[in-house]
Amino acid sequence: MSETLVVVSKIKKFIRDNSEMNTSASAIDSLTKIVEKECLKAIEKAKESKRKTVLDRDFVLESCESCN
Repeated sequence: MSETLVVVSKIKKFIRDNSEMNTSASAIDSLTKIVEKECLKAIEKAKESKRKTVLDRDFVLESCESCN
């Protein structure tokens, strides 16, 4: 298992505040994997643009209707 890349307490609070549900450890692990994959994609986009800085535009969320 890799290092957790999200603030667990903040994720749990967000989920509880929006649904009154609990959050399992495996859900946090899955979210970390998603963050890792998206970061790696963003890094590649920055490299393709010959930049050494990852920008917001390097993250493209295809299934996020309310992200903006």
